[in-house]
Amino acid sequence: MTLREAGERFEQFFIEVIRERRHDSLSMYLKGILFVASRFYRRAVQFRLWMYNNRVIRNRAIGCLVVSIGNVTCGGTGKTPVVEVFARTLSQKGRKVAILSRGYRSKNRSLLTKIKMKFSSDKGEIPPRVVSDGKNLLLDSITAGDEPFMLASNLKNVAVLVDKDRVKSGLYAIEKFGTDTLILDDGFQYLNLKAHINILLVDSTSPFDNHHVLPRGLLREPIKNIRRADYIFLTKSDGSARLRHLKAFLRRQNHMAEIIECCHRPQYLEDVYDRGKQMPLSALKGKRLASISAIANPASFNGFLSELGGNIVKETHFADHHRYRQQEMIDFINAAKNADAELIVTTEKDAVRMPRLDRRDIPIVFLRVQIDILSGQENFDQCISRICFI
Repeated sequence: MTLREAGERFEQFFIEVIRERRHDSLSMYLKGILFVASRFYRRAVQFRLWMYNNRVIRNRAIGCLVVSIGNVTCGGTGKTPVVEVFARTLSQKGRKVAILSRGYRSKNRSLLTKIKMKFSSDKGEIPPRVVSDGKNLLLDSITAGDEPFMLASNLKNVAVLVDKDRVKSGLYAIEKFGTDTLILDDGFQYLNLKAHINILLVDSTSPFDNHHVLPRGLLREPIKNIRRADYIFLTKSDGSARLRHLKAFLRRQNHMAEIIECCHRPQYLEDVYDRGKQMPLSALKGKRLASISAIANPASFNGFLSELGGNIVKETHFADHHRYRQQEMIDFINAAKNADAELIVTTEKDAVRMPRLDRRDIPIVFLRVQIDILSGQENFDQCISRICFI
């Protein structure tokens, strides 16, 4: 077992404990420890925010419009499609856009590479990774990280950069690509770079998990901090009246932010290994499907497959951001064949993490999903206009 696989197993165990899916004595004991730890973490988060609010620590303004898109929970809100629609819309409106990502679980550069880059740089610092310069895809998903790679693959005329220091990557984008609009991917907690507009995503199906901050829950910071948001996107909405209680709660926490409801609407199927080869969603109807994914909320993905008429006969789920090994895929194909599956379906984010395969006894496709505004279209248009005219 590799170190990454051990980490993924621990992560799954940890999530099962905090979501109370395990009821053994060890889990009960751990929950008590995690609760105490979460009290300290909460205070540390609030103290850090106080330091920024009172200018003890100063954030940077770098002479460029900065739009932050993020959440207060760990994963599962459908952030990447929202980042994509903002970047595409702003680019079409004439803005010169760059997306700044931290590149979660991207491959680290070797020490030798870092030394070479440091000495070859004019400023004596290691430059950010450029996944796309807006014209060409320059890195693979292993080096870039799956989400930046996916964004770079789907967006034209939008630069995508990866670096933990997003002040540095922002300055690089301005200097090298003439960027006038920076989108901070997963930027709600990134306070070093001053954001002009804060967009917060809330998963309408599971807004705040168990309401505890890390490590007892999945909140990155207390719920009350949503008051920093200028716009709140309710993702995975079904447009039903049941959300009125959630909207009322959000308005009590932040009475200034505009609320926009959106859903992730399936568009088509595309072959994982033959990009550009598309199939209509109707191809799922009546088919026996094998579902494989490594995302925070697989239930949402599998729900799409069922709603589109598919019959899931085999399902496998790995830890979020899992990078598939060739043997894992071969084993899953064999299991899908034994279950008489006619089609293997995964998510677009998973597709970029799958290895090349010489044998594919069953077609392997991913479900392409895009954001659709259900209510608050005028607020979305106002948000875009506000960005364009700042």
